[in-house]
Amino acid sequence: MQGQLSEIDIRSILQLIELGQRTGELFVQGYPTCSSSFGGLVSPDIRLPQSTPSWFIFFLNGQIIYAGETESDLSRLRDYLRRYKAETTLNRAVASAIAPFNTPEYGYLWSLLEAHLLTPAQGRSILQNMVHETLFDLLSLPQGSFTFELGTPLTPQLTTLEIAPLLTNIIKQVQEWKQLQPHLQSPDQCPVVANAVLLREALPETTFQTLDRYANGQTSLRKIARYLNRDILTVARAIYPYVQRGWLQLTHPSSEESGANRPSLGGRRAARVPRVVCIDDGATVRKAVEYILDQHGYEVSTIDDPLKALSLVFQLKPDLILCDISMPELDGYELCAMLHQSTAFRQTPIVMLTGKDGFIDRVKARMVGAIDYLTKPFGKSELLMLVEKYVGQGQPEPPDPHHPATHDLEELKLNIT
Repeated sequence: MQGQLSEIDIRSILQLIELGQRTGELFVQGYPTCSSSFGGLVSPDIRLPQSTPSWFIFFLNGQIIYAGETESDLSRLRDYLRRYKAETTLNRAVASAIAPFNTPEYGYLWSLLEAHLLTPAQGRSILQNMVHETLFDLLSLPQGSFTFELGTPLTPQLTTLEIAPLLTNIIKQVQEWKQLQPHLQSPDQCPVVANAVLLREALPETTFQTLDRYANGQTSLRKIARYLNRDILTVARAIYPYVQRGWLQLTHPSSEESGANRPSLGGRRAARVPRVVCIDDGATVRKAVEYILDQHGYEVSTIDDPLKALSLVFQLKPDLILCDISMPELDGYELCAMLHQSTAFRQTPIVMLTGKDGFIDRVKARMVGAIDYLTKPFGKSELLMLVEKYVGQGQPEPPDPHHPATHDLEELKLNIT
């Protein structure tokens, strides 16, 4: 089952999965809004860069096991552990063998349970909050695409949640949240105290002290809700009167750690430097690609061993992968297929680099999940056009004449083989 959210909404999709008692994974990709004259939405036929928000939900017999963002790190789990004064336990944890490939957050949560650093009741509470938070974002999503795939369940399960009561509760919260607009627009907005004197007079001292501690312009409403063990709407309603009066102001975080990787409801996420990984066993290709993209403002990493690439890309989390086809031990087709099967890279554009220029090779590249391919030798302009097509423009810097790759590129005349 797959389609566009303009054809069927998230609520109906979840109800169908519950009614059919399905086991599998739901992937949702959001479309960013824009201010262009083309109606404000990106066409669903255009492949979006990895910076657009995407989520997954795991089901067992029509009930939810776990839900989160596909690009999530451990910051959300660390926030939830804070309420139990256990956030430092993550420093001692090693990812469990349980589902680390697609769901590192879930694997680390199980690691804490296995090490008795977290009780089952605490783990269930954290999972329930994670699911609730994810569904709140999804039910607020105006546009996007989805894919549901039947499969084996995420195991083991700490808890399963019925969909119907969750939907009833969260849909009501989303509707109430919209009534707080335009004063409150996103759970990722950060409150900052604008008039401490009037706030102190209006609030009990303990409440003021709590608010003053968190309203620092760097802690988002979402994080405050996690820290206080409250849902986002409760926190939003509590501060709303003071935002209206101008005693509190809302800003957007200045760093990724403060929430730049989170989607805003109806807004665009903060931009960052696009990250590209090039996997090729040829030193000349790697050096040239790195030099060109680096000089045009991209963050570039190169990997010479396809086997090492399988683990390194999960640490690098690239927005685009350039992958050679002809490599020893593991060819590009096999590597691309393995990455594409992973939740973490299901939506990441993968472009094959090959010296072959045949129809069969193009078809095979598409079959294993590659979105495009570039035939060697290729020039600087071809490479830049392709990268810009999938991740946008970088932030170019003036060329460094002392860069070690400059001389090599002059000799190559930018014809990369």
